[in-house]
Amino acid sequence: MTSRSLRRDTATLWFEAPFVMALRMQQMQLAALAGKTHDAAELNRMVSEKMAAAAESVLAVNMAIWRNAMHNAMRLMTGSRALPGAAALTSAALRPYGKRVRSNAQRLARKQG
Repeated sequence: MTSRSLRRDTATLWFEAPFVMALRMQQMQLAALAGKTHDAAELNRMVSEKMAAAAESVLAVNMAIWRNAMHNAMRLMTGSRALPGAAALTSAALRPYGKRVRSNAQRLARKQG
């Protein structure tokens, strides 16, 4: 993972997450104004997706650490210098959240239209 793609993924997540929150808040406000109860499925989805993304993120970071350690061990055994893997670790941590935020943004935008 290059730092350029990490910057792109981070920027995308930075802009899409507030968009998803705004769409969800708007739907809750419209439901409250109309006298409807909140959509329990959407509320449950918000919590369960965050828990799943956190678990997937932990797993992805652990796998990235393992890959980086193995790659660096091989480099050291062949006389090369070890390389830092911070961008790969950060990318692995953000990827599960970005995937869910993008799918929610698309789903909620379709629901609005």
